[in-house]
Amino acid sequence: MPIDVNCDMGESFGAWPLGQDAALMPLITSANIACGFHAGDPLVMARTVALAREHGVALGEHPGYPDLQGFGRRYLDMTGAELEAAVLYQIGALAGFAQAAGSTLTHVKPHGALYNRAAGDPAAAEPIARAVRRFSADLILVGLAGSGLLEAGRAAGLRVAAEAFADRAYEADGTLRSRRLPGAIHPDPLTAAEQALSIVRDGQVRAYDGTLMSIQADTLCIHSDTPDAPAYARAVRAALEDAGIAVAPLAPVARA
Repeated sequence: MPIDVNCDMGESFGAWPLGQDAALMPLITSANIACGFHAGDPLVMARTVALAREHGVALGEHPGYPDLQGFGRRYLDMTGAELEAAVLYQIGALAGFAQAAGSTLTHVKPHGALYNRAAGDPAAAEPIARAVRRFSADLILVGLAGSGLLEAGRAAGLRVAAEAFADRAYEADGTLRSRRLPGAIHPDPLTAAEQALSIVRDGQVRAYDGTLMSIQADTLCIHSDTPDAPAYARAVRAALEDAGIAVAPLAPVARA
C-alpha cells in the first residue's frame, strides 16, 4: 500500500515567516494548513493553498486552539460546544480559499496541544469529529496511530487515517515525546528516514527508551519548522522509494 507524506504548513503570520513551505511542498503529498487560530493569516492561507495546488498536493485543514502567542501548544479549557464551533470555523475558512482556487479539502488534522489532547480524551476527540462530520462526511480525519481521535472519527462515520511521525521521538506508551524534553526531535535526516522506513515497511517504531512498539500508519508527518526540514523530507522520500514503497496522497488530487 502507498504511504502519504504530510506536513504542517501555512504557519507564518504577517511579516513573520515560519517553516520552509516552498522548499517542502514538492517533497510531500498532503499539506495541513493553519487557519489563523494558532498560526497563519488569510494571505498566508491563500498563498499556501495556491502553492499546494501548483504541486498537486492534497489540501488539509490544521485546526488548533485559539492561541497565537503559544502557537497552539498550550492546553486551553474549552467546552465541547466551544471546541466543536472553533474547529468548524477553521474548516470553513480554509474551504473558502480552496474553493476559490478551484480545489477541495481532503482531510482535517488537529494541531499541537489539541492533537495531543484528542488522542486520549474523548471530551476533545468527539467535538472535533462532530465538527468534521457536520462540514462534510467526505473529509478524512487524521490522528495519532492507535489514538482515541481515530475511534471518535469512526464512531462519527468518518474515514480516518492513522498518522506516524518521521522526525519526532516516541515514548513507550505510543505518545510523542514532549518538545520540552531532550531528544524530542530527531537530530538528523538519516535517523528520520530510518524511523520512517521502520514504520512503513516493518510496522515498528523504537521509543526513546529503546522499547520496540508495533505501529500501523496511513500517513507520515514531517514538520515544516524542524531545522533543515527539506533535507529530512528528501531523506524520507528516498528511503521509501528505494525500498519500493509508493508515496501518494490519502485521496486523489488534481494539479493546477
